[in-house]
Amino acid sequence: MISDAKPDRQTWGLDHQFDSVDQQRESSFLGMWIFLVTEIMFFGGLFATYIVYRGQNTDGFVAGSHELDITLGAVNTAVLIGSSLTMALAVWAAQTDRRKATVWFILATILLGGVFLGVKVVEYGAKFEHHLVPGPEFHWPGPEKTESVQMFFNLYFLMTGLHALHMIIGIGILAVLAWLAWRGVFSASNHNLVEGVGLYWHFVDIVWIFLFPLLYLLGRSG
Repeated sequence: MISDAKPDRQTWGLDHQFDSVDQQRESSFLGMWIFLVTEIMFFGGLFATYIVYRGQNTDGFVAGSHELDITLGAVNTAVLIGSSLTMALAVWAAQTDRRKATVWFILATILLGGVFLGVKVVEYGAKFEHHLVPGPEFHWPGPEKTESVQMFFNLYFLMTGLHALHMIIGIGILAVLAWLAWRGVFSASNHNLVEGVGLYWHFVDIVWIFLFPLLYLLGRSG
């Protein structure tokens, strides 16, 4: 039976190396933004790689894009937008000292993240079924060069797979966050961790907002 009693918040309050709560908050956000900049550089390199190879293999990339399920991609986009909303509400609840609301909004974010990953499993399963996974079993019956289409799917699985990995890591962090929120760790004066995780989650969502049109929509009319 989990006790509903709140712990001593000073344990999770001002750390000894900081002079004030504001200084600690600014340091936390600076660290998170530096981390996100490295992530932007990482995904930016992948986006640049995709653009270069697409320019060299336009027909193959357009053909590969038509093999993606645009409906499932759109559903996942809506799911992640919803998860950004619930994450923002979790931050708001923590800022206003609403313990139960913080827990429920974090759990809702976890649920939506799980739905996203479940849809990706369905998508990946269809690619295995139709032999569209790069490797010795890859089969492309169309008129476009097999190498060009396979390059599209190489980048598709690399980019969406790394994004999914970030989602899995985020869900794990959110699970810990929900447990801490249930214990009453966060308050109106101590919610840096919730906001930091919120920034990470929003970043992961934004990455997908770019992946969806780049992989699913660009050149679709062709």
